[in-house]
Amino acid sequence: MTLRSVPAVAVLLAAVALTAGCGGDDADPPRAVPTASSASPASPDVAPTAAVSPSAPTPSVAPPGTGGAPPPPAAPSVVPPGPPQRRPASPPPVVLPKRPAGAPGAKQVVDAFRAAGLKVPRPLDRSVDCGPDGLGLGCSELIATDAVTVYVFPDETSAGDIAETWGGQSYRRGAVVLNYLEAKTPAADRPRYEKVLDGLR
Repeated sequence: MTLRSVPAVAVLLAAVALTAGCGGDDADPPRAVPTASSASPASPDVAPTAAVSPSAPTPSVAPPGTGGAPPPPAAPSVVPPGPPQRRPASPPPVVLPKRPAGAPGAKQVVDAFRAAGLKVPRPLDRSVDCGPDGLGLGCSELIATDAVTVYVFPDETSAGDIAETWGGQSYRRGAVVLNYLEAKTPAADRPRYEKVLDGLR
C-alpha cells in the first residue's frame, strides 16, 4: 500500500463508524418488563396481610389488661344449707264428747221417724260441726235432714241451754234436741216428730 492510499482507507473507516453510530439513534432500546422481583419493595411500616381461610375460626380477642389470657369462668353460686324444713303437724282429730248412757243416738231417732211414716229426706251426718272447727256447739252427734235436725248432747244441761237459745224453733227430750230452724216441717206436723221422740227409751 502506498502512502496516498492510507488517507483514503482512514476516511472510509471513519465513514463506516459514523454510519453505524447514527443508525443506532433511530431505534429505541428494548425496555425491560417489570416483574415481581423488580417491583419496589413494600414499605417497611406496612405489614403484609395474611390470607384468611373462610373456614378458619375467628381468633378471640382478649380484653385489655388480661395479658391475652381468657377470663376465668364464674364460680357457681352456692346456697348455704339451712335448717331442715319441718312440715306443719296436722291438727289432731276432733274428739267429740260421748252421748250419755240411755240417750238414743241421732241415727236411731231418724230411723224411728222414718219407721213412723214421717219424712226425713236427705239425712246427712254433720257431727263434725259439733267440734271447735265447726259450729262449736259441743254436741256429741248431729244428723240434719230437710225436715228436722237431730242433736244429741253429752248431758241434759247442755241440751237445755241450746233449746232455750233456739226458742220456739226446737224441742228437747232429755239430751236430744230437735231443731226446726233450717227444716221445712210445717208447724202442724212438728208434734208428730216430738211424739215419736218421746216414745224412745
